[in-house]
Amino acid sequence: MIEQPHMLLLGSAGRKSGKTELACRLLRKFSRQHDLVGIKVVTITTSEKKFHRDGELNTVFPGLKETYHITEEKNTFSDKDTSRMLNTGAKRVFILCVLKDYLKQGYAALMDIIGSNTPSLCESNSLRTVVEPGLFLVLKRSDSSFYKPSCRAVLGYADRIIISEENRFDINLDQTTLIDGTWVMQRQATAIIMAGGKSNRMGHDKSMLHVNGIPMIEHIIEQIRPCFDELLISSDDREKFSFLNVHVIPDSVPGQGPLMGILSCLKTSSNDLNFVIACDVPTINHTFLARMFRLVDGYDGVIPRIEDSKYEPLFGIYRKSMIVPIQNIINAGGRKISEVFSTCKINFIDFANAEWYKNLNTLEEYKRLSGTCDHRIGERW
Repeated sequence: MIEQPHMLLLGSAGRKSGKTELACRLLRKFSRQHDLVGIKVVTITTSEKKFHRDGELNTVFPGLKETYHITEEKNTFSDKDTSRMLNTGAKRVFILCVLKDYLKQGYAALMDIIGSNTPSLCESNSLRTVVEPGLFLVLKRSDSSFYKPSCRAVLGYADRIIISEENRFDINLDQTTLIDGTWVMQRQATAIIMAGGKSNRMGHDKSMLHVNGIPMIEHIIEQIRPCFDELLISSDDREKFSFLNVHVIPDSVPGQGPLMGILSCLKTSSNDLNFVIACDVPTINHTFLARMFRLVDGYDGVIPRIEDSKYEPLFGIYRKSMIVPIQNIINAGGRKISEVFSTCKINFIDFANAEWYKNLNTLEEYKRLSGTCDHRIGERW
């Protein structure tokens, strides 16, 4: 799967779902700040004179002599979907017509033209089989329960199903944004930043070490604030974090470790789904985070795991259904977060190749990340 966090991919359950209309509204909103490329993918199963796409006769390309064909839309006077994209803000618009078995090759050729890191809006269901975008939104008409085959095949990857009715959509576009070239959307979920540790190994308060000129905890909050409708900080020191304007939750019973901090925040949280993150993780991969949320259905939580017994519990998703099991562990004298995993239904996600993930426990690790041995605490990276 090709990771493309710069892409917002729009799929559809069926015809006249409003997919292009939503794409144009997004282009109007974001093209003022970003040079966006529009993409339309036409996937076919045969290169005969006439071919069928999702069971419907398609005459856009009466014949395809190669495995794929890329066309750039230049016409701004047409009522075609691709012309509408140009007229509503896309810097360039491309049509990729490709045989289904050559989707990856066709897409790679398109990236050679527009650049692999160029922010884009793409209309396609089938492309989701080879590309993992920043966001994959599926549009469905309110008066239909139909899902065409190409949509059913990728529906489990959808970050959200959007209901459309006469060009009205049950989505607030202000909840969608681009962060450093990555598409993200606000979820009905709570982010819990764990900042109650003593930082004994570091020798300095990790949450206040500077990243890009600001305290690390503020740097983390800047990355995750657009993704969640609620933020909480787990700490007994409200005054220290008052500058962040985030609700600080003290432990119900002090001195019980991070498990008590998680429990106290889960009880306070307004949402069933909660993302727990340590205050010493300076870089957040939003594609990986979105993948975790797609895996939580039917589970009490999603926890990264490197090996069978090596977890990253402070970069995980916890449901409120874990409150009682956590309370039981604490009541029995338990302190390890991993003790809860055997009493809950947890979906473990492979973390072995997450090179972006840095968990800073020592001053040496912090200095290495800054790239200099004589780095001073609080200095800008």
